[in-house]
Amino acid sequence: MQADDRYLDPHQARTRPATTYEDLLGDALERAFSMGIHELDGLVEYLNRTGPVSPSGKPWTAASYQTEIKTLAQ
Repeated sequence: MQADDRYLDPHQARTRPATTYEDLLGDALERAFSMGIHELDGLVEYLNRTGPVSPSGKPWTAASYQTEIKTLAQ
């Protein structure tokens, strides 16, 4: 372990394990980012094409994505 590694804990803010839905959403976002998709409209389009579906079961919109990410960040 290097000296700087002790500060890198990607799960330090978790209060509980991630749900299956959260894991799927995170995986989808990681794939989108790795493909160079970084803008909101592109992310929404990617999620609508590949999933997972939004919590409401309706197509993702910019507003529903922002609301969901804000909720998950709490």
